[in-house]
Parts: sequence; structure tokens; C-alpha cells
Amino acid sequence: MRRSVQAAVLCGGRGERLRPLTDYFQKVMIPIGPKKLPLLAYTVAMIRHHGITKIALLTGYRSEDIKRYFRDGSSQKVKISYSEDEPGVSGSLNAVANALKGGAIGRCDELLIYYGDILTDLNITELLQTHRSTGADVTLVLDKGYTLPVGVAEVDGGLVKSFKEKPKVGMSVTTGPMVVGRKAMGLMAKVAGRKKTDLMTDFVPEVLKRGGKVAAYYTTRDWFDVGTVSSFVKLDEEMARHPLNYLA
Repeated sequence: MRRSVQAAVLCGGRGERLRPLTDYFQKVMIPIGPKKLPLLAYTVAMIRHHGITKIALLTGYRSEDIKRYFRDGSSQKVKISYSEDEPGVSGSLNAVANALKGGAIGRCDELLIYYGDILTDLNITELLQTHRSTGADVTLVLDKGYTLPVGVAEVDGGLVKSFKEKPKVGMSVTTGPMVVGRKAMGLMAKVAGRKKTDLMTDFVPEVLKRGGKVAAYYTTRDWFDVGTVSSFVKLDEEMARHPLNYLA
């Protein structure tokens, strides 16, 4: 049975840690890589590459920058809809619930949710296959480890016995993206509504609390959280060496 799939990309945050760049750009619209395309252009192209052509952009801060560039999505060979965050209400779950309520996300069997300030060569086709084969309500994209941004010391009796600079911790960590099934989409409106509700903090725990099935999809691809000026510069340099050619 063919399943209908749509994507929703969260791109409404102010990007305070990326200032002063975000004084002039929406963070997902910062030019990056050899082609100096907006970060969001690579994400849209990656989603399209995996056969998803209906994409809702969930906007807020400097939303007009995004709409002016992408318009209806025809130049990117996709169909783009928009949902703007409600004033005084924040959080990733509220943004998705608002898009579902307003119709920017139409009726579908599966919803890929992606964070606009993350760039990775994610195998979305494989992710969807995992979601379907496990019969999950929600499937999280995880990595089998996390490199700490700081050094870690082992201390005994006031003396440092060992030290590791930025060690990798062996645990399953979320990278942000997820797939949500139709049943779990119906739960979103029930959990959302407070001044701030988030997908990871509020929605996923509620799915588990209600006995829902949450599957794990492990990615081995590099992923970049472009949340700070230093991470932006690192990604820009990385893309110069290894451009994501098929994306845009």
C-alpha cells in the first residue's frame, strides 16, 4: 500500500547564538557552502531527493526572508506551504500542532519532522523503511554516541588522575529529525497548547506514557547542528572540502 508522506521543517527560531549573523538573516537563510545557497535550500533539496515533494515550512522570525526565496516551491520542484508561529506561543511541538491545525500540513500517513538548523546527508528513504517495518508511532533519528564539547577529568583526592579532551560518550543521542505516524499526529494537538511545548521534552515522553511505540533509527552520516557562529564556520569549511553535490 502506498503511503502519503509530507515533511515539516522547523525554521522559526531567532538564532540568538548566531548573532550578529541573525541580525541580518533568518538562521536557515544564511548562505553556506561553495554555492553560497541558504542552509534551508540544502534541506529542501535533500527531502526532495528522497521523493517527498510536499513540504511545510514552519516560520516565525524573519519569515518573509524565507517566503521571498522559496515562494510556492516550484523552482525547487516541490510544493511548499507555510505556517507562521502564533504570537506569544513557542516551542517545536506548538509549531507543528499549529501547522496541522491550520492546514499547512495536510492529511498524510507519515510526517517527517526536520530541524532547519541541522544539516546532514540523512537517508530518509531508509528512515521511512525502518518506521514502517517496526510499525512505530514515532521513529527518532539517533546517533550511537556524542562528542562532548569540553574536556573531562577524573579526579581523586583533589588530583587529576586522567584527562580526555572532548571524549565521545557511548550512548544513544537524538539528532533531531523524526517520523510521526497518523495516530501520533492526532496526539500533538492534545499535548500542545501551553506557552511553550517541545517535541522532545513534551511530545515523545507523552507517546511513551500512553503506550505508543517509539522506534530508533541510527544514522552513521555526519550531522551538523548549525547553532553557533563557530559551528557555522566549521560547516562552511567542511562543505568546501566535501560539497553535498546532489542536494542543490
